[in-house]
Amino acid sequence: MKYLFTAMAAFCVLATNAQYKSLEKAYENVAPKVIEWRRDIHQNPELSNREFKTAAKVAAHLESLGIEVETGVAHTGVVGLLRGSKPGPVVALRADMDALPVTERNDLPFKSEVRGEFNGQEVGVMHACGHDTHVAILMGVAEVLAQNRQLIKGTVKFIFQPAEEGAPEGEEGGALLMVKEGVMENPKVDAIFGLHINSQTPVGMIRYKSGGAMAASQSFRIRVQGKQTHGSQPWGGVDPILISAKIIDGLQTIISRETNLTNEAAVITVGKIQSGVRFNIIPESAEMIGTIRTLDYDMKDHINRRMEEMVPALARAYGGDATIEITDGTEITYNDPELVSEMLPTLQRVAGPGQAVAQKAITGAEDFSYFQKVAPGFYFFLGGMTPGNTESYPHHTPDFKIDDSGLLLGVRALSELTLDYMNR
Repeated sequence: MKYLFTAMAAFCVLATNAQYKSLEKAYENVAPKVIEWRRDIHQNPELSNREFKTAAKVAAHLESLGIEVETGVAHTGVVGLLRGSKPGPVVALRADMDALPVTERNDLPFKSEVRGEFNGQEVGVMHACGHDTHVAILMGVAEVLAQNRQLIKGTVKFIFQPAEEGAPEGEEGGALLMVKEGVMENPKVDAIFGLHINSQTPVGMIRYKSGGAMAASQSFRIRVQGKQTHGSQPWGGVDPILISAKIIDGLQTIISRETNLTNEAAVITVGKIQSGVRFNIIPESAEMIGTIRTLDYDMKDHINRRMEEMVPALARAYGGDATIEITDGTEITYNDPELVSEMLPTLQRVAGPGQAVAQKAITGAEDFSYFQKVAPGFYFFLGGMTPGNTESYPHHTPDFKIDDSGLLLGVRALSELTLDYMNR
């Protein structure tokens, strides 16, 4: 019986290779287009909920392929529906479209010079996280699958999502709003796949993790109330800056002394503190904002509760008052273990021997997690670093770069994950 299963597995691999032979020409034709699209989008980035030109480019491309297109989803989102030649499951594929308020600082010939407005401030605009590559890859997948409709047993739903980096203040957006507006229904999605380019993973490599892969993200805002006085007479008032320092120090003890970091990682970061107007005045108030990252829901609940207890208590200990507001951002990006196990052979096949590698969870966050709350999902990382390169820059930085020679592997991976899922 063991040999029968081995023979059947070998036959399935051969059958798959023969079945997908027609894809090779499509891959060859689309590869230079994907790079061209990526560079154009990179040079013309748009901030969250403002992806008008990007959305128009995507919609025009999908329509040219004979794909049913819906625009204006969650503000600027685009959804395409490709119905196959035979009935079967609905597979969703997602790409995020938005750029970041970062001024580009490299020497690329397609470097962004775009300026924009973010929460009332003029900023540089840059695809400093690689969403330009995600859009181009999914446009390429759409072209490959549309030209090979005879292989599709089911329906493919292409989701081009705005505002993954977060909607501007006072606005809704992103995956959560798309889910609210029914993007995972009509037709109902059976499984969803997505990828993220990574500037510190070599081109040709895919990294993945079963289960919790990326952290839940929360933001917090702390308001500290003191009493204003002359800087030369601190005893005449209550210093909100001192209280803020004690709160920041206290919050870190929640991580270092109360959180079991052998279970999962967790992070509390204060990213901004604002107080005062003059060197010799102790101000009336201070405000801090920051982020919380967790990979376990019990740990998340504990950290939230302790922050809500500690912040006002520390302020009272130094004669002031403080409030804290914690706001949910994303859920834990959770790769369905059964789906990962089932589809991993596809990634191993397209990437090649030893090139699809398991990794540990990371404390970055992704709103792809909201799609995974509705249907089983698999989110993985695609190499974007030139092999052998000793100078790779992190995401969200002005020097961020991607080697776009690795994009075709993303096209192959998403295309063949879709077809293998339908033919499983």
